[in-house]
Amino acid sequence: MTLHIGDIAPDFEADTTEGPLSFHEWIGDRWCVLFSHPKDFTPVCTTELGYLARIKPEFDRRNARIIGLSVDPVAAHRAGRTTSA
Repeated sequence: MTLHIGDIAPDFEADTTEGPLSFHEWIGDRWCVLFSHPKDFTPVCTTELGYLARIKPEFDRRNARIIGLSVDPVAAHRAGRTTSA
């Protein structure tokens, strides 16, 4: 499946670091940027997340949300380390 800007992404439910999430319900009537990042606690991951955290007020101002999809489990985020090899 290929998605393009403006397409409606499939709905999903996920356990997140902020609790359970139903994607379409969480987005509501806003735009959303869904991005993936590599393994936790790598230089690339840290750079991406840090940059998006800094510009989050701009997304808020534009009534848009940002969410990152991780390959690591929620437990790894909470523990501050990865659990996968």
